This record gives sequence, C-alpha cells and structure tokens, in this order.
Amino acid sequence: MNRKRYGDPWDFRYKLSQISRVMKMVFFMMLLSLTHLSASVKSQNSVVNLTLKNVSVEQALTKVEKQLKQNFFFNRENVDLERKVDLQLSDADLDELVLQLFGRDYKYRVVDNIIVVSRKDEEQEQPQQIKVEGVVKDKRGDALPGVTVLIKGTKIGVATDLDGKYVIKTQSNEVLIFSFVGYDKQEVAVSGREKIDIVMKVTSEALEEVTVVGAGVQRKASVVGAITTVDVKTMKMPTANLSNALAGNVAGIIAMQQSGEPGENGSTFWIRGKSTFGANDGALVLVDGIERDFNEINAEDIESFSVLKDASATAIYGQRGANGVLLITTKKGQEGKVKINFKAEYGNQRPTRMPEYVDAVNYSQLANEARLTRNMEPLYSNEELDIIRYGLDPDLYPNVDWQDEVLKNTTNNYRAMLSISGGGPTARYYLSGAYYNEDGMYKTDNLNRYKTNANYKRYNFRSNVDVNITKTTILELGVGGWIVDQNKPGSSSDDIWGSLSRLTALTVPIKYSTGQWATYGTGNTMNPYVLLTQTGYKTKWENKVETNLGLRQDLNFITEGLKFYGRFSYDAYNYHEISRLRQPELYKAEPNRDNHGDLVLRRVAEATSMEQSTVSNGNRRYYGEINLSYDRLFGEKHRVGALFFFYAQSKSDAFNSENSTENVFKAVPYRNAAFSGRATYAYDERYFAEFNFGYTGSENFEKNKRFGFFPAVAFGWMVSNEKFVKDHVGWLNQLKLRYSFGEVGNDKMSDDKRFPYITTLQNDGNYHFGNLGVTNKGGIRIATLGTSGLTWEVARKHNFGIDLTVADDFTFVIDIFRDKREKIFMKRGNIPYTAGYDVADTNIQPWANVGKMLNKGVDGTLKYSHQFGDFFLTVPGNLTYSKTEVLDYDEAANALYYQMTKGYRLGQRRGLVAIGFFKDQADIDHSPRQDFGETLMPGDIKYKDVNGDGIIDTKDKVPIGYTETPGLTYGFGLNLQWKGFDLGVLLQGSGNNSFFINGSGVYPFVDGDYGNILKQVANESDRWISRDISGSASTERQNAVFPRLSYDGNANNYQESTFWLRNARYLRLKNVEFGYTLPNKLTRKWLMENVRFYFIGNNLAIWDKFKWWDPELNSSDGAKYPLQKNLTVGVTVNF
Repeated sequence: MNRKRYGDPWDFRYKLSQISRVMKMVFFMMLLSLTHLSASVKSQNSVVNLTLKNVSVEQALTKVEKQLKQNFFFNRENVDLERKVDLQLSDADLDELVLQLFGRDYKYRVVDNIIVVSRKDEEQEQPQQIKVEGVVKDKRGDALPGVTVLIKGTKIGVATDLDGKYVIKTQSNEVLIFSFVGYDKQEVAVSGREKIDIVMKVTSEALEEVTVVGAGVQRKASVVGAITTVDVKTMKMPTANLSNALAGNVAGIIAMQQSGEPGENGSTFWIRGKSTFGANDGALVLVDGIERDFNEINAEDIESFSVLKDASATAIYGQRGANGVLLITTKKGQEGKVKINFKAEYGNQRPTRMPEYVDAVNYSQLANEARLTRNMEPLYSNEELDIIRYGLDPDLYPNVDWQDEVLKNTTNNYRAMLSISGGGPTARYYLSGAYYNEDGMYKTDNLNRYKTNANYKRYNFRSNVDVNITKTTILELGVGGWIVDQNKPGSSSDDIWGSLSRLTALTVPIKYSTGQWATYGTGNTMNPYVLLTQTGYKTKWENKVETNLGLRQDLNFITEGLKFYGRFSYDAYNYHEISRLRQPELYKAEPNRDNHGDLVLRRVAEATSMEQSTVSNGNRRYYGEINLSYDRLFGEKHRVGALFFFYAQSKSDAFNSENSTENVFKAVPYRNAAFSGRATYAYDERYFAEFNFGYTGSENFEKNKRFGFFPAVAFGWMVSNEKFVKDHVGWLNQLKLRYSFGEVGNDKMSDDKRFPYITTLQNDGNYHFGNLGVTNKGGIRIATLGTSGLTWEVARKHNFGIDLTVADDFTFVIDIFRDKREKIFMKRGNIPYTAGYDVADTNIQPWANVGKMLNKGVDGTLKYSHQFGDFFLTVPGNLTYSKTEVLDYDEAANALYYQMTKGYRLGQRRGLVAIGFFKDQADIDHSPRQDFGETLMPGDIKYKDVNGDGIIDTKDKVPIGYTETPGLTYGFGLNLQWKGFDLGVLLQGSGNNSFFINGSGVYPFVDGDYGNILKQVANESDRWISRDISGSASTERQNAVFPRLSYDGNANNYQESTFWLRNARYLRLKNVEFGYTLPNKLTRKWLMENVRFYFIGNNLAIWDKFKWWDPELNSSDGAKYPLQKNLTVGVTVNF
C-alpha cells in the first residue's frame, strides 16, 4: 500500500476528505512534544472485531482503518511496517488493538477522530522560534499581494507585499494558513523550514462547487435538472444591452437582434425557442430573486448567471417559469481589504451592412426600361437623360444621395464603471456605478437650436450590504437602479428609414433653389432630411429604483443543515416623454416650368409651429418570499435536501397621463402567489433523485379553477463514481446521466388580457322602437365576452442529459428535450354567426383552451482547455436546435391540408412555388392560368399548380422555407493566454429561418415614380432583360434575381413565393478581444494591483448568402436602423 510522505519522518494515512483534520493533528502533535504528554486517551466508541493471520502491520492497518473509519498517525522510524502479526480481536477496544498491533512500548491518543500512536519512551524535541519567508503566486506564476498568512490557532499573521513576498516569525512546529479571496485556503506545516513558497489555487474545485438553481444553490455534482451556468466574462461586451451577448455564448438560448438604434437595440430571446403560440413565450428573468428586465443590468455587477431550462429546474417558480428562467445574482462584498475596480471604454460604430440604392442616372435608365419592356412610353427623353447625367437642373432632375445627406459614416459610444467592495467579519459591502453613452448615426442641422440625432445615456448604480447581526443571522440590504436619458428625432424611426427606401435620388431635392423645402408626400414619403432635422425632437427620461431587504438565518441549533431566508423588495419605475414637434411648409414642383422658366410649386403640407405634448406612466412592484431549506449528509453516503418556498407579489400600473379612461381592470393591481417545494436525495455521490412542485394561483381563472399543481421529477446517475469505472477508466473525470419529467403551467394571454371569464358591457348607439327615427334610446351591448371553464395552459416537458468531463481538459454537456403544450389560450375566431354576436369583432371573441403544440430539440456545450507551459488554450462551443409543430389550432377545416396551421411549424413561411420565368408566349399559353389580374409576358414569374386545378391562385400557396424565428443558434471560438497577453475570438451563427423580401425598396417601380431601386437591379446579370431591348437572347436569363421589369407594379411577379424568399442563415465574427495585462512588478509600483489594456471588435464580419443587408434584421426591405459593428478600446484598473 502506498503511503503519502512529507518532509519529516512522520507518516499519515489519510483520505482526501480529511485533509483539514490532518492540519489540526500536526498542530496537536507539536503541542504534545512541548508538554511531554504521555497519557493515553481512550475512544469511547472505537470497537474492533477482526481476525487476521500472518499479515504485515501495514496490511493490518489498512483493514483496521477501514473498519473503524479512523486514521492512524505515527512515526515511521519507530514502527516496522513489514513485521508479521496475528490479530484476534472481538469487541476489542483501542487499548487491546494498539497492544496487539504495535506492542507494549506504545501509547496512543485520539484527537478529532485520529489515532495518534507514539513510543512511551520517545523524547520530544522542544520547538524553536524561526523566521519563515517565501513568495505566494497564482498558477500562472504571477505574484499575489494581500494574501493573509496566519499562524494557525492564533491571531498572529502578516500579508504579502506587492511582490507576493512575506516574512513571519513562528515556532518550527506551527502550521501556517494562507488565505485570499477567490482562492482555496491552504494549511502548511512549517516543520522547521525557513522558506515556504506557495501556489494558490482558484476556488471551486471538485464536489463542493455549487450551482445557482431555483430559489437557492445546489452542489454541482448533484444537479439533475437542465441548467446552464454562464461564464460571466463572456457577457462583458461593449453594448448597453446584455441580451446581445446571449446568442452564441449560452447553450439553450435562441436570440435575434432586429435593430441597431440606440436604446432600441436589445435582442429578443427565447429559451429553447418558442414553445407556444400563446402570449407568454418569453423567459422569466430574476435578478437577485426579483423579476426584472435583463437589459437593465450592468454586466460588471453580475456575480453568477444560470439558465434553467427544464421542468425540474423551473417548477419552483410556478407559472412564471413556464418558458425557462434566467437567474442573475449580483456581486456582494467579501471580507478583506478594500477593492477598487475601474473600467473605461471608447467605441466607434458603423453599420454592418445596409441596402445600397442607384443614383439618378441609373434610376432614369431603369425606369425607361421598365416602361419600354411593357410597351409603354419611356419616362425620360434623351434630352432629360442628358440633363440628369450632367446635373443641369437640380430642381426638377436632382441626384440626391439621401443616405449620405442624413447618415453619418461612424458614431461613437462611451462606457465607464467604478466599483468599491470590501468589509470585515461583521459587515461587507459592494458599491458600483456605471455610465453608458451612445450616439446615433443621424446627421443634424447646424441651424437648429436643438439636437435631432438619436442619443442614449444610461446611469446604473448598485449597493449591496451584508451585516452579521449575530454569528448565525445575516441582514442583506440591496439598492440598485438606473436612469435613462434619451433623445430622438421628432419623426419615427420607421418613417425615416421608410423614406430612405422610398425617395429616389431623382424624386425631389432637399430644398428647391427658391428656398422651399421639397417633398414627395408626407409620412414615410416625406423628404428624409426634413423628417430628420425639421420635425422637432423627443426626449425620453426613465428611471427605476430597486430595493431588496433579506434576512438569512442559520437554524443549526434546531437541526443541522436547516436554513431560513426571507426577502422583501419594492421596485418603482417611471417614464416621461416630452415631444416638441413641428413641421415646415412643404412643396412639390410640377414636372414642367412655367413660361418664364420658373418652378411651379404645389404645397403638399402646411407649416405647423412647434407644439409640446407629454406622456407619463410607470409601475410599482411589491414582492415577498419565504424560503426554508435543508441539506444534510448522513453516514457519509446519504445526502438529503429539502426546500419550501412561498412568494407573493403585487404589481400596479400607472395610467397614461394622456388617457384617464383606460381599461378599468388596470386599476386593479396584478397579484399572484405560489407555494413550491423541492426534495432531493443523493446516495454515495452516485445516484440522485429530485422532486419539485409548484402550487400556484392566478386571477385569470374562476374560483374553482384558480389554483394549479405542477409536479416534476428528476433522476441522475454519476457513472464515473462507480468503482468499476474508477478502477478501469482513470481518464474519465465525470460521466453523469440525467433525466427529468414535469409539468408547468401558464396563465398569461395576449394583449395582457385579464379576467377573461368576465363579460364587460359598453354604451352603443341608439336603438329604435315604434316609429323609425322618432322613438329611440341609447343602448348597451357586449364589449368583451367572458368565457367560463378556462383553465391552465399546461406544458409537459421531458429532458435527457449527459455531462462528461475527460482528463480535466474536455467537457461535454448535451440535453435532448421535448415540450408538449396543451390547452393553449386562443380567441375563438371560427364560430358561426348563429352564436348571436359579431364573431368578426376580435374584442368580442371569447377565449378558450384549444391550442396544442410540440417543441423538441437539443442543446449542448463543448469545451477543451489545456495548459502548455505558460500557454493557456480554451476552445468553447455551444449549440441550440429547436423544431416546433402545431398539433391543434383554432381554424376552419380545409380540404387543402397544406394551407392549415395544424401539422406545420409555428411561424411557417407560406407562398407560391416559383418554377422559373416564362420563356415565350407559347410557354404562357400552355401553362396553367395565373389568376392575378396581369397580362403575362416572357420573363414574368411562373408558378407551380400545386392543387392541379389548372389555375394558379392563393389555393396554391404552400409551406415553404423555414420559420420567421431561428430554429438553430450556435457559437464557437477560442481563448488564448500567454504571460500578459490574451486573445478571445467568438463566431456566432444562426439558421433554420427565412424571410420574404418585398416592398418599395425591393420590387422595382412597384409604386411608379417613388420607391428606391437597389443597386443589384442595375446589374444586368441580375435581371431578366428582353432581347428586344438588349439585342441579345442571352439577357433573358432563367437564373436572374429580378424578373422582367414593370412600372406601377405587377401583381403576378410580386406574390409571396419561393422567388422572393431568402434564407436568413449566417455566420458572423461576433467578438474579437485582444488584451495585455501589465506586469505586477510595474503596476504595484503605482499602487495598482492589476492594469489591463484591450481592444474589442464586435460584429466585425458576416458570411451569408443574402448580401443586401444584415439578415439578422429579418427585414423585408432593409428599411430599419441597421445593426452596428463596434471597435472599442478600453482599460481596466484594479486597486
């Protein structure tokens, strides 16, 4: 048997879980030698029953230790371990055991369950005082300043200096304790040594590592639910919205960012995709246990981040967690010296990709082609084409690059953060503040006294304080919040970007030479420059204050492992918007000048002076919870846990200041409460079982259906802890199999519908009786029809998972899931009029539990980490795949099954199947009739007759492509560290979704003389051109991107079909970060612990088949504020 040896001749047989006992024993033996203690202390509970023949002392010790579950401590030089002995022990005590095993010349003592054996005549040397010195470093070899070095059992200690060095005077037989926040505590016996160097290990290794789960924490090894623990470092991207960092970083998350406008550029995300077509398809976000907005959190304030995905993990939150839960815990102060962290960033932004439009010359030529190819007169004569080409009349024939006139090439953002933390044994604190400022890409008019560019400023603040009222009672106080100050143009973003896609370079100038503002129309056909700079501005101010008060009580005095936690919170949100709007007088010139050559101007809109309007609203939320938890290990193999959790909350919405007659239900606070529980059992770190339940109530159901009980069970098997695996598969660190099944409920309906079982009435017109028009009376009618018998929407979720770790380098986690929703809330829109009410009125339509849906898929992570000398390499990857199927839907029966929602994916795209272009008139004559009211010509789009009736119409529209939201999200990259340098790269991809392109900016000349033309249309190889125009049959391309041009629209060519369907699949270089950390020897001379300079590139490149604008926008015409690429430089300083 191998025995672990130390620098002195002492030998200690030990187990890994008893290291702390060894340290205590070393200290005790030193005291023993000082006092020459020789008495034998007898263990009252150590009884041995053992018979051995002709075995060595070492073999006998092995058997005895196993039976007693105690360890021996002795001097190897004084014991012959190879000596053969016979043992005959029956209910023998330790006196008899030591006598037979060691002989009459030995004595023993029992301390902390350790049996210390020594010779009776052994002389103990008196310890002497020595000076011990050394250096404390981390595993990378960097010195650690501020490490506490303490003589065990005393309050005598020192701290390492800026170079990690320490000097301490101690006895030669003492034990030194090295401790530092974030690192494992180490106890080292001095053993007469005068130089001891220490390498500190980062905290959280092996079985005692914990994972944040619903309403508490669990040991990571015992977790059997589907939970992803997110590396917080990956969330620290140069963005105001944390949601933009989710896609590609977090397994189980599918996300889309559909705008780049400051303040509006957060991502929409779902856990494992959409699982319902009801209202509540978003995840629950809890910050410090309270329901809050994910994007309001400052990334640097996050301590831990977990994603709960299956029923077992989310059941504790009742109906709120039906679609998964994001758990965020903010940082708290740690006992120790004051820590100050500062970060500053400066970023430069530009669009990832935008639509590009033709200039006036190309537009005029294409317009003529569009008319000529349809046997119409050209729009521009040769003389007019020359005027356009040479810019001879900028009033009637301008050439305006609208994007260049109203948009900047680049914009800037700024970010700064400061935090201070620290504390002592009685109180600990964490204080932080953050500032973010992002400018929009709109140009402004220098003549204005006000700013019309989009601008977003946010200020975050947080304070977390923990106070030990007693040794077992901790009071927690948290105050946080944010303030937003936002500026916008007077016109909406939709109008600004809509006008950029509609007004061509040739439509109107910015201003006529006579001084009047020019325009085509109003709204999204107004002059973009006027929309942006001459319609006033809006300011928006928001603030939110969040308070938490918690009490944590250790109840070990009742029973070991029992804890209580209570929490109360109050959140208040306020919103104020001031609009100062105006409009100048707008004109449009007639096509021809008068007899004097002057412009003939027609007024399109009258001038309005600046007027101010205000909107104010807000809400407040009260929340309280009680949490009683229990966790205890019995007999070293049986771990039992339990949790009882009750919460109640009330949320009140303030009425809009402009509308005091809103729905009366809004005056009633939204209240809900739930009682939940969890029971866990683990045997020998191998077999795990867990039961969770939620018993929740909802105001949306009648009294006898108001409460729902939703249980979940989960099981786990740690295969790697089986003896046969440990003995034969040494490289396998962890292999755990998990399975869970459970139900979750949902009570939310679309449009925030409340009390759907109540019928409401409203005044309605006059009702006549007697003589028509003579006798009438005001009446009352049904406004909304209540439905009795409504009950919970129920999801039944299955999850099977595998956790694998190989040789500490390779980690693999995969979860396969199945989520079946039943009783989904829908409005009954397919009820006959014989029911007695206007079924076409969506306000009257009653609610019912009629929908069913299935969502299944897989998510997982893969990670490889290894250290090669000073070189650290990590290669992470993750994937989420989800596929839905609508099993039942409120719709009329249809003989054309493919036109039903039932049986297909949620959000399935539908359209005609394009099979090319008509080649000639004979092809048109011999093909099924395309019934869209257009005279067909060669080069027009030809469609498939799906139902075979000889007519192409809406009955031939079938499911095509994918869905409107991604079914696949993935990410992979690498992280490198070498000495002070670090490099991180993340590539993120998305797929399995499609979008149609359409509208004025896509269909050439669909609206006649307005509607911009993409540059792709001007490329002759991308459009079908008649040989009559080009002079060559080769231009009649069957693979062209655009069909035969037309003017004023073409209903046949502009049907939603596979021709205009685009795949939204992409792969983007989402993040590149390069940093350098200055050497500690240098920074500590400046009294700084750590200084790091870095560069971050965000959204640097994108690879996709669709090249016109960023496909993640999911836009049909690109008329949206584009996503931004960001180049950022920054510095972090830690004191």
